[in-house]
Order: sequence, then C-alpha cells, then structure tokens
Amino acid sequence: MIKKYLDSFLHLWYPHICLQCGTDQLDNNSPLCLPCANALPLTDFCSMPNNPIEKIFWGRITIQHASAALFFTKDSIVQKLIFELKYKHNKKAGLFLGRIMGNDLKNSSKYACISLLIPIPISTKKLRKRGFNQAQILCEGIAQIWDKKIATNILLKKRNSDSQTHKDRLERAGKNSFQFYLNNIQLLENENILLIDDVITTGATLEAACNCLEQGRPNSINIATAAYTL
Repeated sequence: MIKKYLDSFLHLWYPHICLQCGTDQLDNNSPLCLPCANALPLTDFCSMPNNPIEKIFWGRITIQHASAALFFTKDSIVQKLIFELKYKHNKKAGLFLGRIMGNDLKNSSKYACISLLIPIPISTKKLRKRGFNQAQILCEGIAQIWDKKIATNILLKKRNSDSQTHKDRLERAGKNSFQFYLNNIQLLENENILLIDDVITTGATLEAACNCLEQGRPNSINIATAAYTL
C-alpha cells in the first residue's frame, strides 16, 4: 500500500508517459505504451537471407550475418527512441530497443552460435558528456532477453572524432580507418562475435570496427543494429 501511494506521488511530479502518444497507461520499464510498441516498424531482417544490411557490406568486409531490428525514418517513433537514448540520457529507451533486438536475435537460428556481444565504442569526450555508451545499453537490453556475455574492454576508440551524421560513405571511411584498436586481443580468438550499434546508414563505422576485430582472429564476425536508416 505504501509503495502504491509513493508511486502515485512520484508520478504526479515525474509523470511516466508514452514517448509517442502521451498516455500514462504503460509499463514502468517501457518508454512506449503497448499500442505504440506494437506499431513499431519491424524489419524481420533476422529471418531474411541476403537482407539489405548484409548487402551493404558485400565486397567490403567478411561478415557471417548482419541485421537491424527496426526501420528508421524522419519524425518516426524509432527516431524518438534513438534521440531519447543518445541525447536525453534515457537508458530506459535503450534497454527497450535492446530487448526488441534480443527477441529478434534469440529467435533466429542464424545467430545461435554467437558467444560474445561487443558494443561499438564511443569517444571519451562523448562518454563524459553522455555518461554511458548507447551501444552498451543496447547490449544490456539484449542480454535481458538473450543470455550472452558482453565484452566492453576489447574494442576501443583511439581518439575523439567528428560526428558522422552529415558525411557520405567515402568521407566516413576515411575518418574511420584508424579510429579503433584492440585490448586483450587474445579474448577474441575463436569467438563468434556480434558487433552492436544503434543505427546503420552507410556502414562505414561498422566496417572499420570489423577490420579491427579481424586482427583478433575470431571464428566469425556478425553485426546487429537497433535501426536501419531508409
């Protein structure tokens, strides 16, 4: 009874409402109400051979599988969730997205061999400003559904870099070529890696990360992102 009154009091001053429609009829662990969550644009790429994410990397790097859970478009629910995670420090949005990814990955036979989740690292400058790495939050959400080990100290970023948002593929490739390095490289050997990021557009950052991870001689490299930009 005390907890019920306390929750009501906190809700009065810090209302928990759906990011999309504004209703307060939603689970405490979710940023979206059930109808809005059910309206999310799922890609079903996990079950699709030669899906658009895998085609991005054809002729560029050797990966076993790649996928994205949701379609990302301007002014969409997905854009709001990503914005909340990256710029409003909303970990709940990231864990929610991670759980969507986890359901996709757990139910796909293509990813059954995965032994290690590796989040794309961010610069120390962004880490200080944001307080967390959004890709790591996604990994934590995935692990709530799909029990996999998360490695946060293997793939690291060398230096601060400019935002990649408004660069084309060639510009991104040039900037990203040498931005990653490996720590505890021996931990990658013979592992089946799943590299995690929030949004994929050109794939340049993921390509650079995969090239770096190959130095550790893993058994396979796979990619999964929360969203794919149309």
